[in-house]
Amino acid sequence: MDRYAKQRLVGYLARGATALVVSVMLFVVGVTIFRGARILLTNPSIVVTPPGTQYMLRAEGGFLHAIVGSIFIVIPATIVSMTLAVSTAVYLQSDYSSERFSDLTNMFLNVLWGTPPIVYGVFVLTIIFATGARQSLLFGIIAIAIFQYPIMTRYTDEALRSAPDTVKEASYGLGSTRFETAQMTVRSALPGVIAGVIMGFARGIGDAATVLFTAGRSTNMPAGPMDGATTLPILIYENATSPNDELVAQAYAASFLLIVAVLALIGISKVLAGRFARYAPGGRHS
Repeated sequence: MDRYAKQRLVGYLARGATALVVSVMLFVVGVTIFRGARILLTNPSIVVTPPGTQYMLRAEGGFLHAIVGSIFIVIPATIVSMTLAVSTAVYLQSDYSSERFSDLTNMFLNVLWGTPPIVYGVFVLTIIFATGARQSLLFGIIAIAIFQYPIMTRYTDEALRSAPDTVKEASYGLGSTRFETAQMTVRSALPGVIAGVIMGFARGIGDAATVLFTAGRSTNMPAGPMDGATTLPILIYENATSPNDELVAQAYAASFLLIVAVLALIGISKVLAGRFARYAPGGRHS
């Protein structure tokens, strides 16, 4: 077989593999969206109805508690993690730390990124046992924030490293301090920073193992930070494995909401990245 035939063969195999992966993804997402949307159109009240006292037995009520739990856990965790991630990424730049320290820290961040989420859940669960506390929203927020931290930090660090050197040079040339220069660098790297925050949020809202060990699987509406809570991924797992057909139907409806939320986050990140790209040198201007 000559080299041109090999090139064509590799091209066919690559296109075939891509088509297979995309087809499977579209099939899984399509079935979930079709079944979930049909259930929501038939009974939209399950989204805004709290669960009843016999929810897991008779599917009494809806899954508003899981939606509220997801919001109360992921949004505060994202804010905390974003603050720490941006601060760490700025410190890892050459203005503040040495290249050796930065490379070593990034290596540990990569390890943390590849660590299974369940490990974070077990870690926080150990803290819960050591302090004599119980599973609650607060510990769920802590666990998700730790889980999101390496993701957001690596995205932000790469975005800051890709920022043009002219930004720093111009800033220092005008007599700016290191802090003021860091502000300008972050502003020029906003599209990448936003992408990291959105990615961390999407990973956090779709995680189940971390929350399962730290916030529990309560079917009650959370009223405070020390109350137990559940999230949409946990509810989907429990309802999908239930022998009750109504609970299985609600699992598809919750899956539909989760997929729509993730797709919306991706769309928002694209819009915001394009909007803030105007602040980058050579970016678009309105």
